[in-house]
Amino acid sequence: MAKVKITQVRSAIGRPEVQKRTIAALGLGKINRTVEKELNPALKGMINSVQHLIVVEEA
Repeated sequence: MAKVKITQVRSAIGRPEVQKRTIAALGLGKINRTVEKELNPALKGMINSVQHLIVVEEA
């Protein structure tokens, strides 16, 4: 599958615990931190649950 770059652009402070854990599982946690991941169905679900906190680009 394709690689994607995921960048956190908003804080997880004040968000539900499940969203905070999803951000941590993606390898994020601080604003402007970027990770590169291989896109798969599990990752798509994680991205959808916190899409208001991140920006996703194709790598």
